[in-house]
Amino acid sequence: MGKAFESIKQGLTEAIGHAKGTQAGVKVWRPAPVDVAAVRGRLGFTQAQFAARFGVSVATLRHWERGDRNPQGPALVLLNLIDRDPAGVLRALS
Repeated sequence: MGKAFESIKQGLTEAIGHAKGTQAGVKVWRPAPVDVAAVRGRLGFTQAQFAARFGVSVATLRHWERGDRNPQGPALVLLNLIDRDPAGVLRALS
């Protein structure tokens, strides 16, 4: 096998180790689940206001609140920030 194969193999092995959290020196941060309805309620926003303010569709917000879907990736990170420091996020977005 050539250098390209070995490079690809090493990259895949590292990616798998990273995903499993088993690669030495790698700590995977997993955002905590967020009760989106509770966060929205604390802010006093309607679903339409919350969705517009934070750039998600109302349909997506409804799915999260009903539990049909769970926020993932960057959306979950943003929701964690909103949960912890809503005023700071609102300031940053204004």
